[in-house]
Amino acid sequence: MTDSSTPEDSATEEIRLPDEHPAIAPLSFLLGRWQGTGKGHYPTIEPFNYFQEVTFSHIGKPYLIYTSRTWRLADDENGEPKKDEDGALIREQPLAVETGFWRPQADGKVEVLLTHPTGITEIYAGEFHGLTSIEMVTDAVARTATAKPYTAGKRLYGLVPSQTREGEKDLAYAFDMAAMGQPLTPHLWAVLQWDWIE
Repeated sequence: MTDSSTPEDSATEEIRLPDEHPAIAPLSFLLGRWQGTGKGHYPTIEPFNYFQEVTFSHIGKPYLIYTSRTWRLADDENGEPKKDEDGALIREQPLAVETGFWRPQADGKVEVLLTHPTGITEIYAGEFHGLTSIEMVTDAVARTATAKPYTAGKRLYGLVPSQTREGEKDLAYAFDMAAMGQPLTPHLWAVLQWDWIE
């Protein structure tokens, strides 16, 4: 018996994504890709603007798969993100990448595992505030021998009314960190717009 299908046939077959695991229901508001701009500063660096892309996806298991990438943006004369002649933001260079898993737990809790290519792995313990807001702090931080001295982090994620799309919600977040001998200090904050959902 031979397979008579052609590449054209398989290319047109519908791809069926797995059903969401019931355990991820509290986190389902995060699913999809979010893009937007943010600002960063810290006592040891110059302030900067950045573009970020965050994706939350799943494979039918009781966790979300998380990835985030950021790029430094060019600044205009007022220190705001600069745009080209077509109105697009000008990305100057890649910045941070992080990936991991968000694991919802009972009683409104969530465990988050994040890994960075800079030699740092974090475990966060978080909890829900209302239906669409999550606050988390590091429970553990592990560093390789060559990683910079980073010791703690605190993150807040939540849906906020969109300033550009009437009736829609954006994802806002803030990140405080303790690094380079500094205490827990505000570092990043951004507002991201929902782009698509799997």
